[in-house]
Amino acid sequence: MSVIVVGLNHRSVALELLERMTVAPVRLPKALHDLHSRDNISEVVVLSTCNRTEIYAHAERFHGAVQDVRDFLGELALLPPEDFADHLYTFHDAAAVAHLFTVTAGLDSAVLGEGEILGQVKTAWEASAAEGATGPVLNMLFRHAVEAGKRARTDTDIGKHTASVSHAAVALATKRLGTLEGRKVLVVGAGEMGEGMVMSLSRAGVAEVLVANRTGERADALAERVGGRAIRLSELPAALSEIDVLLTSTGATSVMVEHADIQPVMAARGGRELLIVDVAVPRDVDPYVAELPGVTLLDMDDLRAFAQIGLDERRREVSSVRDLIDDEVARYREVATARQVAPLVTEVREHVEAIRVAEVERVGRRLAPSERDALDAMSRSLVAKLLHEPTVRLKGAAGTPRGERLAEALRELFGL
Repeated sequence: MSVIVVGLNHRSVALELLERMTVAPVRLPKALHDLHSRDNISEVVVLSTCNRTEIYAHAERFHGAVQDVRDFLGELALLPPEDFADHLYTFHDAAAVAHLFTVTAGLDSAVLGEGEILGQVKTAWEASAAEGATGPVLNMLFRHAVEAGKRARTDTDIGKHTASVSHAAVALATKRLGTLEGRKVLVVGAGEMGEGMVMSLSRAGVAEVLVANRTGERADALAERVGGRAIRLSELPAALSEIDVLLTSTGATSVMVEHADIQPVMAARGGRELLIVDVAVPRDVDPYVAELPGVTLLDMDDLRAFAQIGLDERRREVSSVRDLIDDEVARYREVATARQVAPLVTEVREHVEAIRVAEVERVGRRLAPSERDALDAMSRSLVAKLLHEPTVRLKGAAGTPRGERLAEALRELFGL
């Protein structure tokens, strides 16, 4: 069996396709059960963020599991797999481990080194575990990935002065307007991304922060932290008439702000322009809103372009982080090898030891005590030498298809 990852991200596909492949939190339990029930997948974690949708699986058969994931993504997006297969990337075993560690360290993010992805990976793992979709292999892998992500940020400067996606959204709005001082800003979405935007706004000198969320209690709590004002989603039309900036980052599966919602608002604003920064995937705001006079609509594509500016310092840290990831991958494989091989090695040794003890007992009845002791010592030494090379070879190949074949052969030959 292999660990595989099949996915697509902000580099491999356009935003429109990435939106169709997004697994919203409300749909995640069903998606996990769907994938986990497929013939070639024994464990699974779904990582779906504004930058990527990736399926990590412990695969019974590599090619079969890859096809299972492609079929799932096709059903999710309502597209035949051949329409998007060329945009997918696939890694297995060591390459899959290295990819996950690279993602968790922030090297594969739209904003290099951003810290939000670490929490998103941890949340994805915990959600899969809660649905019974993970087991010993992926639990160990993701536990190690979280540790590697934390180490990348403590042992290197990759996260120094890093703008997360939420911080970058506020910085992008600031750049477009020159300043946010004295502006009134509405944030729609009170999750991790919304919280990050609200906290950034609190340090930007805005006149007022409004917070709207599907769950009113979360909006109330977040607004209270910064001395802002919570509103209900039903109050959005009125709020849109008074604000200067709208920032959105919900996990909604459909558009929340339609073209028809904004058109009368702009007519009522008397020529006052409205800046909208939509960092949700799928998008919260109808893209056609950008056609309305006085509206500037920015999305994740604009944010990624903005985030490429001023990355020289963090780029200098990339080689250090990659070295760290190499170390962590090697450490993970060492631990994984020990865990995978140890039970089988123990079983073989116990099986052979039982045979050795029985034969020493049988033959030893006819021997003097000193001769029996010599036979016991000699047989122990012989068994240890005979099992040494098979044990070394099995440990060296553990975690690979060859290791699986050797392990299966050992079980078959010894009748285990």
